Amino acid sequence: MLHIEALNQFYGESHTLWDVNMTVAEGACMCLMGRNGMGKTTLLKTIMGLLPAKSGSIQFEDTELLKYPADMRTKVGIGYVPQGREIFPQLTVEENLHIGLMAGKEKLTQIPDRIFELFPVLKQMLKRRGGDLSGGQQQQLAIGRALAFNPKMLILDEPTEGIQPNVVREIGDIIMRLNQEEKLTVLLVEQKLPFARRVAQQFCILDKGRMVSNGEMTALDQDIIQQYLTV
Repeated sequence: MLHIEALNQFYGESHTLWDVNMTVAEGACMCLMGRNGMGKTTLLKTIMGLLPAKSGSIQFEDTELLKYPADMRTKVGIGYVPQGREIFPQLTVEENLHIGLMAGKEKLTQIPDRIFELFPVLKQMLKRRGGDLSGGQQQQLAIGRALAFNPKMLILDEPTEGIQPNVVREIGDIIMRLNQEEKLTVLLVEQKLPFARRVAQQFCILDKGRMVSNGEMTALDQDIIQQYLTV
């Protein structure tokens, strides 16, 4: 579904992604891993058009994404939850979700009931401002907003960051439901190894902007963890 080939990206004169190759198959749940500052968020932002690529290819289904500006990349069917959630704090929960509806190709006007089935707390807080929610509730809102237009693929950047343990488990349950029951393709960045092992079937690891290891999650052994993930 998502195929990245020989992708290079620069911050000014700094070469941040080096000939990155990665494939996320339709229906898969892949975890992008690596220590801090190794290029994970940069890769996601490049996929979404928020950072420019220097060279290479990013294909989503049959579409070359590098030809499209950022606002068009959601319209091909990719929902994106950035690091730090980036909800609109002065807008209500309902207004934030309506913004998610606008991201898709179709002109939807009604928030799908499915969002409230996944996140019942959002229905209870529709008229509350996003900035008044707890961190966990804001994360649920950010995921709900990304799902509002019914994307084919969901990309999440550290969905458990700064969230209390009980909500972390809930978010893991929801990701697994979306992937395993609804067959939604998922790519996530995650630092918490137990969470990654629980929700993802595949992994890939970035080290200093280079893809250094990938495979089935069962193949993520202690040697790989020690070499590329242990701080």
